[in-house]
Amino acid sequence: MTSTPAPKILAFDIFGTVVDWHGSIAREVDALQLGVSGNDFALAWRAGYQPAMQRVRSGELGWTRIDELHRMVLEQVLEQFGVRRLDDAHKSHLNRVWHRLDPWPDSVAGVTRLKTRHTVCPLSNGNIGLLTNMAKRAGLPWDCILSAEVFRAYKPDPQTYLGVASTFDVEPGEVMLVAAHHDDLAAARACGLLTAYIERPLEFGAAAPKDVSPRAGNTLHCASIVALAQRLGC
Repeated sequence: MTSTPAPKILAFDIFGTVVDWHGSIAREVDALQLGVSGNDFALAWRAGYQPAMQRVRSGELGWTRIDELHRMVLEQVLEQFGVRRLDDAHKSHLNRVWHRLDPWPDSVAGVTRLKTRHTVCPLSNGNIGLLTNMAKRAGLPWDCILSAEVFRAYKPDPQTYLGVASTFDVEPGEVMLVAAHHDDLAAARACGLLTAYIERPLEFGAAAPKDVSPRAGNTLHCASIVALAQRLGC
């Protein structure tokens, strides 16, 4: 029987793992009555996320926070959907929907339980202000906020994963990345971190359920963050 791992630090991916970006954005866009599908708008906005970060990774753009990258993508998506009636103040408010994302139903309870025995923090490409505002609104009880902004590198750059270990002066194998994305987890494992996969089948909405079957290599595979707390004895 395999023994339960004992990580000191639990670092969480945020968008999709801890918070429901798709549902939150779709609801807010629908409430604005822009004449577009909130579901489609949310998916299009998220689709621009990785290409925008790649412009920073490649050096095409200097270091740029996610808030600014989200705004660049928002302008493109508004144009794509033919939405032209939002002024700058309304665009700025909509862009900050990423600060207002709702947690999945198990997230706050799960992180709260895990905090009793582990140090818990985000490891997100979101910037510090975004993650702080999100945590305050959602009641996420992080011990501290770690972000790509701290390391000035976006995941999957090794500086982000190894930066967590360095911040807390522990070995990489004493850090566990908790995420709903196998590419993120694979990059963390390559840096020597433990990994826990969290099932989020509805990350992209009910019309596009994700395959959440287990993959080899992950230290743990859990249906929720509460289930992860149970596995780790919290």
